[in-house]
Amino acid sequence: MTTPGRRSSTFTRLLRHGFNDASAAGRLLDSPELASVRNDPVLLDALGATADPDLALLGLVRLVEAQDPGGPETPDERHLLLDTLLSSKPLRDRLLGVLGASEALGDHLARHPRDWQALVTYEASDLHPGVEEFEHGLAEAVDPVTLRVAYRRCLLSIAARDVCGTTDVAETAAELADLATATLRAALAIARGAAPEDDALCTLAVIAMGKCGGHELNYVSDVDVIFVAEPVNGAAGAEGADESKAMQAATRLASHMMRICSETTVEGTIWPVDANLRPEGRNGPLVRTLSSHLAYYQRWAKTWEFQALLKARPVAGDPDLGEAYVETLAPLVWQAAERDNFVPDVQKMRRRVVDNIPAAEIERELKLGPGGLRDVEFAVQLLQLVHGRADVSLRSGSTLDALAALAAGGYVGRADAAQLDAAYRFLRAMEHRIQLYRLRRTHLVPEDERDLRRLGRSLGLRTEPVTELNRAWRRHAAVVRRLHEKIFYRPLLDAVAQLAPGETRLSADAARERLVALGYADPAAALRHLEALASGVTRKAAIQRTLLPVLLGWFADSADPDAGLLGFRKVSDALGKTPWYLRLLRDEGAAAENLARVLSAGRLAPDLLLRAPEAVALLGDSRGLEPRGRDHLEQEILAAVRRADGAEQAVAAARGVRRRELFRTTAGDLIGSYGTEESPAEADPGALVDRVGSAVSDLTAATLAGTLRAVVRAGWGDELPTRFTVIGMGRFGGHELSYGSDADVLFVHEPREGVDDQEAAKAANQVVAEMRRLLQLPTSDPPLLIDADLRPEGKSGPLVRTLKSYAAYYHRWSHVWESQALLRAEPVAGDADLGRRFIELIDPLRYPQEGLGDDAVREIRRLKARMEAERMPRGADPTLHAKLGRGGLSDVEWAVQLLQLQEGWAEPGLRTTRTREALAAARAAELISTEDAEILDEAWVLATRVRNAVMLVRGRAGDTFPSDGRELAAVGRYLGYEAGTVGEMIDDYRRITRRARHVVEELFYGAVG
Repeated sequence: MTTPGRRSSTFTRLLRHGFNDASAAGRLLDSPELASVRNDPVLLDALGATADPDLALLGLVRLVEAQDPGGPETPDERHLLLDTLLSSKPLRDRLLGVLGASEALGDHLARHPRDWQALVTYEASDLHPGVEEFEHGLAEAVDPVTLRVAYRRCLLSIAARDVCGTTDVAETAAELADLATATLRAALAIARGAAPEDDALCTLAVIAMGKCGGHELNYVSDVDVIFVAEPVNGAAGAEGADESKAMQAATRLASHMMRICSETTVEGTIWPVDANLRPEGRNGPLVRTLSSHLAYYQRWAKTWEFQALLKARPVAGDPDLGEAYVETLAPLVWQAAERDNFVPDVQKMRRRVVDNIPAAEIERELKLGPGGLRDVEFAVQLLQLVHGRADVSLRSGSTLDALAALAAGGYVGRADAAQLDAAYRFLRAMEHRIQLYRLRRTHLVPEDERDLRRLGRSLGLRTEPVTELNRAWRRHAAVVRRLHEKIFYRPLLDAVAQLAPGETRLSADAARERLVALGYADPAAALRHLEALASGVTRKAAIQRTLLPVLLGWFADSADPDAGLLGFRKVSDALGKTPWYLRLLRDEGAAAENLARVLSAGRLAPDLLLRAPEAVALLGDSRGLEPRGRDHLEQEILAAVRRADGAEQAVAAARGVRRRELFRTTAGDLIGSYGTEESPAEADPGALVDRVGSAVSDLTAATLAGTLRAVVRAGWGDELPTRFTVIGMGRFGGHELSYGSDADVLFVHEPREGVDDQEAAKAANQVVAEMRRLLQLPTSDPPLLIDADLRPEGKSGPLVRTLKSYAAYYHRWSHVWESQALLRAEPVAGDADLGRRFIELIDPLRYPQEGLGDDAVREIRRLKARMEAERMPRGADPTLHAKLGRGGLSDVEWAVQLLQLQEGWAEPGLRTTRTREALAAARAAELISTEDAEILDEAWVLATRVRNAVMLVRGRAGDTFPSDGRELAAVGRYLGYEAGTVGEMIDDYRRITRRARHVVEELFYGAVG
C-alpha cells in the first residue's frame, strides 16, 4: 500500500523529471506491468529525457501490456522487454525517445508488440541505412497490409535515430526518401506480381519528384512521381497498336502501385502517391513514352514544371529508362532560365502561394508562409536554374547541398548561406517533429501548450520549452524572410537569366566576339581586364565570373563601354581585399547596375570613386544616393575639423567628406537620369536639377563652414576677435551650383565689443586669406574656388568689410547691377546673427519700394547687351552656349531678376534667391503667362543639365556641347537620348532655347515702353 508521504515524494520526483501530469504518471508506474521496475531510477531518468515523459510512460505501459506473458513452455516477453530495456542504454534511449515523441508509433508498437526488437541492434551498419537495407526490411511484404507493417517498422528505426540525435535532420530526410524509394519498388513488385501479363507488355520507370526526388522527404508527405514507359521492344518503329497496349498496361501497373501505397487499410496508410506533376497534370495521361514527355516539355511546359524537374530522380522500375528520362530532359531544365520573364514568373508563383494561405493560418504556416521552408527552397532553386546553366556543381536536387554549392561558387554569401542552412535545418526539424507525433501531414505549428512543450523539448529546449521554441522559431523565420527577399528578388538574377546561352561563361574567342558586338572599341584591352578580374579559382574570381557577363551588357548601354570596364577594374583592384565589395554587388539591390551606370557615364563620378572607393557602399542602399542636408553635412565636417591636427589636416578631412558627398550626388544624378531596372529614369528633369543644385550648394556651404572653423581654431583658438560671416552670391546663394561652378561670396565682419577696429579688420583679412589659401592647395579633387568679385568696388575693393562699411557703401555708391546681384545673397557660413542683419540691410536694395525706375531698367538692359557682346567666347556658337547663349541661363535669369527687382516689394513669393521658385511665383502672381513661364523653365532646366552633363562626362566644366563624338553621345545619354540621336538632341536644344529667347525679348526688352 502506498502511503501519503510516499505519494507526495513520488509526485515531486515525477514533476522534477518533467512529467506534466504527475498523478496519472504515478498511477501508471504503480500498474502491475511495471511492478518490477517502478522504483528503478534509470527508468525515470530515461523517461524524463524524452520529449513528453507522460506520453512515453503511457506508450511503455501499453507496449508491456501487449507482450505475451508466456506460459509453462513459452518465455515471458514482458520480462524480456523490461530486462533488455534496463540493461541496454541504446535501446532505452531509442524506444522511450520514440514513445515520447510519437503517439502514432506508440500505437504501432501496441499493435505489433515485437517490433520493438527492431531497435535493439546498434551496429555501425545500422546507423545510416540506405535503399538496399530498407528493401531488405520490406522483403517479406507480399500485399498492401504487410507492406504497411514493414514500412512502419522501418520508420520506427528512422524515428529512433532521429530523436536520439544519431542522425541530423538532413540525414533523417535522406533516410525517409530512401525508405520511400524501397517502398515504391516493393509496391511496384506487388503490382507486377498481380498482373504479369501487363508487366510483359511494357517497360516502366518511376521518377521521384519533389522532396522524395531531392532526398529530403518528410515523415508524412505526398510522394510526387512521374511515370515513363516504353513497349517491351522499345524500338523506334514500334507499331502504334503495340505502343497503345503498352501504355495501357503501364497505366494499370502504375495505378495499382499508387493504390498499394495510398489506400487506407486496417494498418492505416503509407502516404499518397501524387502524379499531378506530370505533363498536363491530372488532365494528362498517367503514363507517357519518353518521346511524348520530351515533346510536351519542348512545346507546352510552363516555368514551374522545369523548376519541379530540378529534383527528378529515377527510383523504381527500369533503371535504364529512368536514367534516359533524366538525361533527355536535363538540357531543357538548364535552358529554362532563358525563357521570357523566367525570373518574374518564378517570383510571381511564390507570391501566389503566400496569397493563397488562409489568413488564420499564415502565422502558423511553417512550410508555405513568409519566412518558411518554401522561401528557402524557392530562393535556392531560382539561383540554381539561373546559374546552373554554366556551373554543373549547382545541379543538386537537395536544397542544403545546392545551398552549399551556391556558397562555394560565390553565388551566395557564406554568412548568408550559413544562416539559411541553420534556419532551414531548424524549421525542417520542427516540421519533422510536428508530423512525427501523429504521423499526419501538416505544416502548421500547434497552438496547444502541451503540444508546444513536447515540440520544444524534442528539439532540445528544456528550460522554458515553449518560450524558447517560439523565440527560436521567430528568429529563424525572420532570417529566412530577410534573406529570401534579398536573394530571391535580387535584380542581378533577372539580368543573368536574360543573357544568351553560353554568355554566362565565355571562352576567349566568344568573349572577343561578344565585346565587338556590344560596341567595345578596344576588345583586346577589354579581354585583358576580364582576364585580370575573373581568372583563377578564388572565391573573388568566381563572383566576378558571375558579375561580369551582366556588367558587360550594362557598360555597353552607355556611350563608352571601354571606360566603364576599365573603371570597374580599377575599383575592383582598389577594393580587392575588402570582403564586402563583391558581396555588395552580388547581393544588395541594384548596386551592380548602379555601379555600371556610374562608371560608364563619364569621368567625374569614376574619378571621385577611385579617390574614395569605399563610397561604392552608397550604391547598395536605396536611400544611399539621397543627398544629405546642410545641417548633417556641417555637423560631420565640423566634427572632423575638431579631430584634426592643424588647419591643413582639417581642410583635408573636410575635402574627404566633400569628395564622398560629391560622389553621392553625381551617382544619384546619373542613375536618376539613366535609370536602372530597379529604379527607372526620373520623369522630371527639373527635380534632378533642383536636387543637384541644392546638394552641391549645401556641400559647398558646409565645406566653407569647416574651413572657417579650422582657420579660426588654428589662429585664434575658440573665438575670433570679430564676428565673421560668409554670404553666398550668384548660383551659390541661389542653391543652384553646378558641379563645376565657382562659389561667389561676400565676406562680412563686425568687431566684437572692446576690440579695436584695426585689430578686427586684420583678423578678418587674415581669415579670408587663409581660407582662400587652404582651399587652393593642390588636390586631385574637383576645385572649390571662392570668388569675391561681386563685392563693392569689385576687384578693386577690400575683400572683407564691416557691416557698417557695407551699409555706407550701399547707401552712397550702390549701382543697379549690385542690387541685381544681391537678389541671390544668402548667409552660408559663420555668425548667423550677423548674416541675418546683413540680409536686413540689403533687402531694401534688392526689393526697392515701388520697383525700378526707367533709368534703372535701361541700365540693366545695357549691361546685359554688353555682357552678351563681350563675354561670349570667340568662335562659340551662340545658339549652343548654355550660359550666355540665346535662351540660355543668363537670358532666363536676367528676365526673372528684372521681375524680382520691379515687383518683389509687392509680391512676397518673388523674394527668393532661387530662379525656378521666383519664376513660379511670377506665374502665380500673373506677372507672366503660364505658357511663357513653362517655356523659360524648360530652357533653364535644360541649359543647367547640359552644363552638369559636360562636367560629368569630361571631368571639367564647360558651357557648350563637346565636340568629341563619344563625349557628345554620353551627354546625350544623360539627357535621355538613345545612341545615334545626338543630332536630335542638338535640334531640340536649339528649338527650346529659341522659344525661350523669344519670351525673354518680350519680357525683358518690353518692360519699358
